[in-house]
Amino acid sequence: MVNILLADGFEEAEALVPADLLRRAGISVQLVGVTGPTVTGGHGITVAVDLTLDQIAPEGMQMLVLPGGLGGVEGILASKTALALIQSAWQQGCRLAAICAAPTILAQLGIVDRRRAVCYPGMEESMGSAVVQSGSPVVSDGRIITGEAAGAAFDFGLCLVEALAGPAASQKVRSEVVYRH
Repeated sequence: MVNILLADGFEEAEALVPADLLRRAGISVQLVGVTGPTVTGGHGITVAVDLTLDQIAPEGMQMLVLPGGLGGVEGILASKTALALIQSAWQQGCRLAAICAAPTILAQLGIVDRRRAVCYPGMEESMGSAVVQSGSPVVSDGRIITGEAAGAAFDFGLCLVEALAGPAASQKVRSEVVYRH
C-alpha cells in the first residue's frame, strides 16, 4: 500500500499525477487527509481523500509519499501525528518519497542526512546535511526518492512505479500515457 499525505495547500500535480501513475501500474494507493476528509490544494482543487490520518494503518505500508506545496508542507509539519507516522514508517523500513518543498520535512526529521536528494530550487539551505543534487528532476537514494518540483511530477511518479513494481511496469505505464520525456 502506498499512502500519499495531503494537507490543505498541497501541490495538486505532485500528489495526483503520481497517484494516477501508481494506480495504472496496479499499485494500491490511498490519499490520506492530514487536515480532514476533504483537502484543498494550493490551486483551489478540492480532493475527497480515501481516509484521514487517524484512520491510517501503518502495517503493510510500502511507501509514504509527501507532495509539496508550501501550505501542504506546513500542514504536515504542524501535525505531530503526521510527523510520527513519517518517523515510524522510516524506522520500519518503508520507502519514503517527497517532492518540491516536502523533502525539507525529511531534512527536519534527519532522514536525508548525508543522503543524495533534490528539492525545490532555492530551498537547498533547508535540506540540512543532505547532498542536494540541484537540477535533477528526481533523485533516488536507497529507500528515499525525492523530486524537484511540479514539473517533475511524471518523472517522480514513474520512479515510484519502478521502485515498487520494477522497470517493466514503469515502462508500460510510460507507454500507456505516451510520456516521452
